[in-house]
Amino acid sequence: MSLFEILLLLFFILMAFSIIWSTLAVGISPMPSSDKARQAMLKLCKDTGNGEIIDFGSGWGHFVIAAAKTFPERKVTGYELSWVPYLTAYVLKLSFNLNNLTLKRADFLTAELSSNSVLVCYLFPGAMKAIAGKLATGQHQVSYLISNNFACPTLTPTKTLQLNDFYHSPVYLYRL
Repeated sequence: MSLFEILLLLFFILMAFSIIWSTLAVGISPMPSSDKARQAMLKLCKDTGNGEIIDFGSGWGHFVIAAAKTFPERKVTGYELSWVPYLTAYVLKLSFNLNNLTLKRADFLTAELSSNSVLVCYLFPGAMKAIAGKLATGQHQVSYLISNNFACPTLTPTKTLQLNDFYHSPVYLYRL
C-alpha cells in the first residue's frame, strides 16, 4: 500500500468517525432535504420578506447554498455541528463565492436569532421540541419558521405544502 493510499484511508476513517460521533452527539445523522423539499422551502422563503434566512442543521449545505444563490440580497446563515458536512458546505460556499452565506460550526440552540429572520430546519421531533422551547422564551424576533417534514409541536402552521413524493411529505410554514 502506498503512502497516498494510507493517507486516503485514514482520511475516510476520520470522516466516518466524525459523522458517527456527531450522529451520537445530536441524535441524528446529517441528512439533506430532497430536491422537492428544498424547492418547497425556497418557495415559502419568497413570501417571508427580506430578513435573514437561518438554517438550523445546515448539514452538507444543500439548502443554504440554494438559498444564498436564490436570494443574493439576503443574509443566509447555516448552523452545523458535524465537521465533515460543515467543511463540505464551506468548500461549496467558497467555490460559488457566496458572500451572503455564513456557516457556523455551532449548536443552533445557542444561536442568536436576528429580528425579522426566517428559521428553516429539517430536524427530528426531539429537536423540534427544543426549537419550540427556544422560541417560547420570547427573546428572539424570528418572524417565520419553515420546517421540512416535522411539525413544531406548539405552533399551528399558516401554510402546509404537501410534496408530490412517495410519502407526500409536508413542509410547514409558521408565522410567529
